[in-house]
Amino acid sequence: MNKKYISEFIGSFFLVATVIGSGIMAVNMADGNNAVALLGNTIATGAILFVLIKMFGPISGAHFNPAVSMVFFLREEIDFKNLLTYIVYQMAGGILAVITIHYIFEIAIFQVSTNIRGEMPLLISEIIATTGLILTILFVRKNDEASVATAVALFITAGYWFTSSTSFANPMVTISRIFTDTFTGIAPASIPYFLGGQMIAIFIADFVYKRFE
Repeated sequence: MNKKYISEFIGSFFLVATVIGSGIMAVNMADGNNAVALLGNTIATGAILFVLIKMFGPISGAHFNPAVSMVFFLREEIDFKNLLTYIVYQMAGGILAVITIHYIFEIAIFQVSTNIRGEMPLLISEIIATTGLILTILFVRKNDEASVATAVALFITAGYWFTSSTSFANPMVTISRIFTDTFTGIAPASIPYFLGGQMIAIFIADFVYKRFE
């Protein structure tokens, strides 16, 4: 198998595993304090993003995110076949992570979230979060490529706290989180607003970045 695709699978697995697993661990240890739980979830997610991008950036570009892959497709840096294959491997890694994390924390393997996160305000929040993430990747890659991992990790760490949606900014992570009824889950009813915002953000970010080229 192509090393790029395996990299996307592994990276997506560890990203989702960290998001969900750290959420479960944080709730277990926070004694009902949601701010402390969110802080634990935030630190773990930012940390793993830095590590994964450093690991796999030179191999696959370290997308782990269909929105990022789509932007690079629009920029003609990957072709349509690679776009679809990246997304398939990303989704497979994310779903396997959900199942694995549920197993190791000894909770029900198959779940559907009941956590309704909101509607239109969340769509706007995800537009902001995803646009910011993509612009971070594009601009930092252009100006200081060695700092992309740091920049992405810091943006998502900040995004957890300055956006009402806690900055999902990733369709693969969003869909994976449907299948966990834990701290980081998202109910199917909220999915259209999150995915809609993320899809809109792809084109906004691409349009803005092109103004600077």
